[in-house]
Amino acid sequence: MMALLFSPIGRRILAALAALALLLAAYAYVDHRGYARAEAHYKGVIAAEHAAAAGAAIAETERQAAANNAAKAREAARIAEIQAETESLNKKIEELQREADEDPSADVPVLGAPSVRRVNKVR
Repeated sequence: MMALLFSPIGRRILAALAALALLLAAYAYVDHRGYARAEAHYKGVIAAEHAAAAGAAIAETERQAAANNAAKAREAARIAEIQAETESLNKKIEELQREADEDPSADVPVLGAPSVRRVNKVR
């Protein structure tokens, strides 16, 4: 076996194996470097996408808060309008009730002119 290794064919086989091992080592080194570069590149891309998504989420949250605040302001204004209308109607009811209580012909079965005016105010 040793004689085969030191023969000219054996040396060529050893040289070919050494060259193959060297090529495999070079390929593994280059492949690893390429993988490392690709990994770094795509980690950057992913980080940028995460940052963009976080920014979009913050912007959407702010937009929703602004929309909610605007809706609350509209609601508060509408509630104030309804309360003013209710107060106005309550005053009108009190006034009509007072006028009805002061009407001298309230016990008469026929409506007089003041009673008709009060009924028309309600319509």
